[in-house]
Amino acid sequence: MLTHIDYEHFLEWVYTGNMIFARAVHTASILADGKVVVAGGCCNGAENRAELYDPSTGSWTTTGNLTHGRQLHTASILANGKVLVVGGEGGEGVSSSAELYDPSTGGWDTTGNTIYPRWMHQASVLTNGKVLVTGGVVDEGVFQKATELYDPSTGSWTHIGDLRYERNWLTASVLTNGKVLVTGGYNYQDGYVSVTELYDPSTDSWTTTGNLTNVRTYHTACVFNDGKVLITGGLNGDVGLLTSTELYDPSTGSWTTTGNLNVPRMFSTASLLTDGKILVIGGEVYESTTLNSAELYDPSTGSWTLIDSLNSARLFHTSSILTDGKVLVTGGYNVYYQSTAELYDPSM
Repeated sequence: MLTHIDYEHFLEWVYTGNMIFARAVHTASILADGKVVVAGGCCNGAENRAELYDPSTGSWTTTGNLTHGRQLHTASILANGKVLVVGGEGGEGVSSSAELYDPSTGGWDTTGNTIYPRWMHQASVLTNGKVLVTGGVVDEGVFQKATELYDPSTGSWTHIGDLRYERNWLTASVLTNGKVLVTGGYNYQDGYVSVTELYDPSTDSWTTTGNLTNVRTYHTACVFNDGKVLITGGLNGDVGLLTSTELYDPSTGSWTTTGNLNVPRMFSTASLLTDGKILVIGGEVYESTTLNSAELYDPSTGSWTLIDSLNSARLFHTSSILTDGKVLVTGGYNVYYQSTAELYDPSM
């Protein structure tokens, strides 16, 4: 007797509801109630639009529009549950504007402008609740070295010193000791930056730390629960796309190589799963080939394993760990801007 097998039940990736607006280079932030707010991005009218994903229904609803349309901005969850959106590029050029999303009202309110306009930057929420903004680009060929702090209690920004090396497409990771590690990136004067830097909130100062083994930009960074940082892939102009990955140990300030990715990639995302593994998703290889592959890093073995592929190839997407441990991937680009979203279930 033949028995029907529901193969979809065993798939690691499944589609969920489509976003209302197709978009890429947007942000996705998990709210205190478990919903996800997606904001801004490119293109086709998405720049000032925001929408909410409800994991309990798998559906999207519109929420308040951003005051300023933007792409390649940052979004940070504050201690009070609001979302701080900073900078980016919009119809009026590179922005210094910042605004706050209030989940209780679904509205956006402007807050203090950054001192320096920027996009392609990073924002990090510190243990004291303030937000550190680093790097980015001011204008064509003009890179940002200045760093600044946002104080939610006053809504104002303070310049707290400069990076040693200006850079865009950097990563900035909050370590378990409260410091912030900046890695990689590029600028026209120095090229690909191998020097990594540490911000210490207790002294408001920057210091250099160990150099990367392989210089790179367009890479990812993830902080493990033990405090180490894994960076993956990216681009090195002299070598090309990278499969190499390396680990930073804050106790020694040094980098060591670990297992290579199975697929070289840039513009991917990396997420720390609840079981301690890291999931790298999608991205791009040369000649505008978008990837649908995904792979898992196991810190106990230092090795990578390819898993089921995404249903849709994508780059410039987002990936978010939901409260139930699943991973929500939204939007991105593959020939066209995408409205699709899909879920990865680590338990499958």
